[in-house]
Amino acid sequence: MQESSHNPALAARNIGLKIVRRALQVHKPVVRMARRAERVREHLGYRRDELRTERDIAAVARGQGPIVAGPWLAEVGYEALYWIPFLRWFEDVHRIDPARVIALSRGGVDHWYAGLAGQYVDLFDFFTPEEFAARNDERRGETEGGGQKQSALGSFDREILTRVQQRLGRGEVQVFHPALLFRLFRQFWLGNQSIDFLWQHTRFSRQPPPPPAALDLPAEYVAAKFYTGTALPDGDATRRALRSLVARLAERQTVVVLDAGMAVDEHKDYLFEGLENVVTLRGAISPRTNLGLQTQVIAGARQFIGTCGSLAWLAPLLGVPTLAVFSDDRLLTPHLMVARQAYRATGAARFSTVDLRAFEQLRLLA
Repeated sequence: MQESSHNPALAARNIGLKIVRRALQVHKPVVRMARRAERVREHLGYRRDELRTERDIAAVARGQGPIVAGPWLAEVGYEALYWIPFLRWFEDVHRIDPARVIALSRGGVDHWYAGLAGQYVDLFDFFTPEEFAARNDERRGETEGGGQKQSALGSFDREILTRVQQRLGRGEVQVFHPALLFRLFRQFWLGNQSIDFLWQHTRFSRQPPPPPAALDLPAEYVAAKFYTGTALPDGDATRRALRSLVARLAERQTVVVLDAGMAVDEHKDYLFEGLENVVTLRGAISPRTNLGLQTQVIAGARQFIGTCGSLAWLAPLLGVPTLAVFSDDRLLTPHLMVARQAYRATGAARFSTVDLRAFEQLRLLA
């Protein structure tokens, strides 16, 4: 203390440090308060968006005229896990007579909408798979920045709706568009909204069984559907591991691979040519029936195994035990949480997941 009193420079330095420390002590709570205020503003913004979307949903329900549910152009997994329970909630809360509803999707999935729509229209009645893939790719570039979701009603949607109205001879229709789903649940998928919010806007239920597939299939078999994507990125190691996995399954039981032989998005089926006791649907599927027929085959299977996503979300609701495989689960977390709770709530079949990398680490696959 004496030294600083005899050294003006040192005394000034100490005083300066005290001022800085005190300023920092004041600054920290100010920063915390500012951050809390920013979070409050963000959540108020989310709530305004939710209320706006809910008002738009209520507007669709008004009147007694027809309601088009769709067109569904996004990924199959979102349709199975979210869109159909969301449509069921909409009809329940707003007391919509299903006879008013025209479901608009693709691939012969009319039985997915059993009890929810009085009429089903298939997009492949208007477009070839090549045309659909090209137009849908344009749509993603136009409204989604290349993404798969449907956050807005774009020019492709409008063209489809016009064609449907002309075909059905309908005048004005209300449109329950998938953008309502993606807008309402966006913050949940981003981690900014609780899962309770999603439960309040969905009605999960077991899926009614489709009619048996008109195919010559074994009495007992495992249905398999592996495709490339974020959950199972393409690569030699993945291909070798999956081939080994399917080969081992086929040693015990016939494996029916749901190879559609067509591509309408960036996903490609993994193929397993040359394996004994493995059969494929290639050649038996038309674009107009591809998803419907795959659903029928899954419903008749003893078990389903496939990429975590797409039809793997639907299989447990059909009463089929399911093993969903991934090697990258970064984008799966919210969907797995929803799926597991929905399956427990509805008494669906067993749903299990496995990381393909675990097989490789344990050297369980050749």
